[in-house]
Amino acid sequence: MAHSVEMPELGESVTEGTITQWLKSVGDTVEVDEPLLEVSTDKVDTEIPSPVAGTILEIKAEEDDTIDVGSIIAIIGEEDEAGSGDDSDDSDDSAEEESKESESESDSDSGSDAKEEKSSGGSGDAEDVTMPELGESVTEGTITQWLKSVGDTVEVDEPLLEVSTDKVDTEIPSPVAGTLVEILAEEDDTIEVGAVIARIGDENAGSSSSSDKDDKKEEKEDKKEDKQDKPHADKKEDKSSGSGKGEEVVMPELGESVTEGTITQWLKAEGDTVEVDEPLLEVSTDKVDTEIPSPIAGTLVKILAEEDDTIEVGAAIAVIGDGSADSSEDKDEKKEEKKDEDKSAEKAKEDAAKKAEEKAEAKAEEKKAEKKEEPKKSASSESSSESSSKVNNGGNIPYVTPLVRKLADKHGIDLNTVEGTGVGGRIRKQDVLAAAEGGKDSAASGESSSDPRARWSTKSVDPEKQELIGTTKKVNRIREITATKMVEALQISAQLTHVQEVDMTSIWNMRKTAKKPFIDKHGANLSFLPFIVKATVEALVSHPNVNASYNPKTKEMTYHPDVNVAIAVDTPRGLLTPIIHKAQDKTLPEIAQAIAELADKARNNKLKPNDLTGATFTVTNIGSEGALLDTPILVPPQAGILGTAAITKRPVVITEDGQDAIAIRYMCYLPFTYDHQVVDGADAGRFITTIKDRLETADFEADLDI
Repeated sequence: MAHSVEMPELGESVTEGTITQWLKSVGDTVEVDEPLLEVSTDKVDTEIPSPVAGTILEIKAEEDDTIDVGSIIAIIGEEDEAGSGDDSDDSDDSAEEESKESESESDSDSGSDAKEEKSSGGSGDAEDVTMPELGESVTEGTITQWLKSVGDTVEVDEPLLEVSTDKVDTEIPSPVAGTLVEILAEEDDTIEVGAVIARIGDENAGSSSSSDKDDKKEEKEDKKEDKQDKPHADKKEDKSSGSGKGEEVVMPELGESVTEGTITQWLKAEGDTVEVDEPLLEVSTDKVDTEIPSPIAGTLVKILAEEDDTIEVGAAIAVIGDGSADSSEDKDEKKEEKKDEDKSAEKAKEDAAKKAEEKAEAKAEEKKAEKKEEPKKSASSESSSESSSKVNNGGNIPYVTPLVRKLADKHGIDLNTVEGTGVGGRIRKQDVLAAAEGGKDSAASGESSSDPRARWSTKSVDPEKQELIGTTKKVNRIREITATKMVEALQISAQLTHVQEVDMTSIWNMRKTAKKPFIDKHGANLSFLPFIVKATVEALVSHPNVNASYNPKTKEMTYHPDVNVAIAVDTPRGLLTPIIHKAQDKTLPEIAQAIAELADKARNNKLKPNDLTGATFTVTNIGSEGALLDTPILVPPQAGILGTAAITKRPVVITEDGQDAIAIRYMCYLPFTYDHQVVDGADAGRFITTIKDRLETADFEADLDI
């Protein structure tokens, strides 16, 4: 039975989403929760999983279409429903069609007014569907789209059409089950509430003709042909000729807006066995170099794309099966190829041996000549080369892909000297190429002593941003939304900032001793942020008037039952604020784990709509690049945002036993921006004082759970 896939709920107050990319095509099989498409909203870019398992029979919305929540975007069912069954199924289908056609012809003998008789009652019962109530003071609605056609069957509460009013865009569900007999109002018609817009009855009351069914059948056949015309279709047919079962491996999602990847190296050969998640090949894009793991265990039956081929996301690149998925002809060909390869290999070994001897002799002569001419230079370069090779094969460098490692070896770059610009300082291909180019420039210009830029600071500089100079580009969706929301926030709220200074010395010392055992037990880094978030959450529970929202239209204040804290995360695509929901119920280790998990998901485009909706308060780490003070902007309906400035070591006056003294302490400013519509200045001061006292008292030993 076919299942309609609807645009799901995408977060609080989000009514529509734009389809950025279909990850599956008509005819593809999908599993439950397997990513089906990517959708972008004004709050998040996310993947939509399939709600059911089956075959995609129809895609009802194209890429770049903006679709309302609840609207049907695809149909998933059994493969035979798509008209792609075997010959016997086709013959059965055609027999059914012929039977239906003959029935239709016999029906048509009763006269040309048969259709009118059906719509007015005919031999079956029909019920009027009226424009429903659409809200207080709303008297009419405009039909924007019919989701069903005449002759379609509908279930109770199944979406029938979309209607737009001056207040809302919504779907109208079917009040009864049956067949859509007649549509009485067209798209773009404005209809009064209570007016009849359609009639639904039993099958006998339907008006769909055999020609309609033929048209639908032709559409399905066209889609089937289009599917077969896609790249690699001939390779998929080869796969089906095998004697065993094989599953296609497709080019996976490689990041936001990345539509293709170049295969740089196959790590497995045809006939090799692979395990689930075992690296299968290396792929390079304009954003990342990465290994692609095998999605299943089995034998690599066929490689459908060669090295250096650029393949679109979703296209088949290999077939993995049980080892018997090759056809007998393929096996014979492979045997012949293997024999030829063995002969070639033997010959190649002999040639290589001869060449190696000649090369060794030539190299020995070269070395003798070099030692006579430039003994120091030769010794230095050999030492550098050996050092680079050793470092790039081990050392203390962070994880890099094999492609990056090979590139570094090729250019003689020591990866320990390269500053990575990727997520978490990861070294990327561009970093190695920049280092290699920099080395060439230095050698050519005598260490660039005459270039003023050679003395410029490169700390915290992203070399890729140099490409922006002198250009005009359309901003990405996150920057567009951030710009709009920030201006809107300042226009609709009364914002001001309260600042207090906190002595973090006790927490500094506690963290220094507890960091390693905390990581060993809880698997999360113990930074200062979890302490500050924990103290903030406790203060929000103690000061519910800060964990509140004001509605100026209704003049009502809502005091939230939960503390949902948003954590600002800097990503290559822009600022995101994923949320720790029900933070008041979490321990300090759980908060630390949640911060790490959300930051990782934000930087790797794995956030779901729920991760970005429902915040009641925000904490932003403004001190990551050394800021001592900032005035963060809150986003309504939140009433506040807390900034955590850099923790600096400086002399301060302290009082012990009634005596003043100057001591070196770790100090930090906490700027708190709040909405004066919700919070008064004195309440803001009391709120921050509670946080300050909790952090300076530093009674967190029991909270660490180590």
